[in-house]
Amino acid sequence: MAHILVAEDEAALREFITRALTHHGHEVVAVADGAEALTILQSSKPFDLLLTDIVMPVMDGIALALKVTKEFPGVRILMMTGYAAERQRAYNLEMLIHDVIAKPFTLDEICEKVAEAMVSDRSVLKHATTSDEGLLAKDRDN
Repeated sequence: MAHILVAEDEAALREFITRALTHHGHEVVAVADGAEALTILQSSKPFDLLLTDIVMPVMDGIALALKVTKEFPGVRILMMTGYAAERQRAYNLEMLIHDVIAKPFTLDEICEKVAEAMVSDRSVLKHATTSDEGLLAKDRDN
């Protein structure tokens, strides 16, 4: 099964997700914030999936997703949030992430979303970049 990193600041939810995914045969490492997740990614065997909350202390899930997409392009990203505005922010990253799951969710829902992410076609996703291709194209045209 998959090697999954869970970044969730709420301890009870982090434990719920870890147990659910472990019960479904996945190897799970869980951390409390984005900075800790980044440290684990840099020092551990490769992960197949990052399941991250969007709103977290130290480094939020959006910043984490951008960093992970750039530094670890093979890692699939699934985000979760209980805030509608944050959900919209994540959808602005639709070319980088698999999906956003709304909290609260059931055990079946989170396991289904993880399964979907693991079989999704990564070739349609783009790597994060700091360049603005629109501006570069405009410069070439002038």
